[in-house]
Amino acid sequence: MPILGILASSVPAAAGAYDSIATVSVGSGGAASAEFTSIPSTYTHLQVRFINLQDSTQNIWMQFNGDTASNYSWHDLFGDGASASTGSGTNDVYFKIGYVGSTSTSYAGAGVTDILDYANTNKYKTARTLAGTDVNGSGGYVLLRSGSWRNTNAVTSIKILPTSGNFKQYSSFALYGIRGN
Repeated sequence: MPILGILASSVPAAAGAYDSIATVSVGSGGAASAEFTSIPSTYTHLQVRFINLQDSTQNIWMQFNGDTASNYSWHDLFGDGASASTGSGTNDVYFKIGYVGSTSTSYAGAGVTDILDYANTNKYKTARTLAGTDVNGSGGYVLLRSGSWRNTNAVTSIKILPTSGNFKQYSSFALYGIRGN
């Protein structure tokens, strides 16, 4: 239902409207992915908050319900303080949510991804991310990314993985349910 001409699903959640569902913390030896399974359908939206360290400079991908078919599209705006660029992908097997610009354990990437109307079985699923990484003054990036999963199934599981290699120890991924609008 529109609120003053704005879709209700685009209005930020009120303080206290977030419930912690699960957290994945990467231990020694790293991990090839982070997964959330058996996600309850009792919330309006989901939010994934992440801090990640990786084996190499690369992107972070997200997939829903174990779907590795070409059902994802994404686009992004990417800046490093000196220049900006855009990117997009269609018929991909993932959509992008984050990026790490350095392999040093001193420089982590971080971001927040909102998954809108994740339990609604009448429409495709949309996600939006604000993420970034700093490389201690020798570079850094900020990203605004959005993606679509062309499937009407409710999201019941989320897999997050680096383009290649592993997430390093101390990477952390937290899933929240958003109540309300």
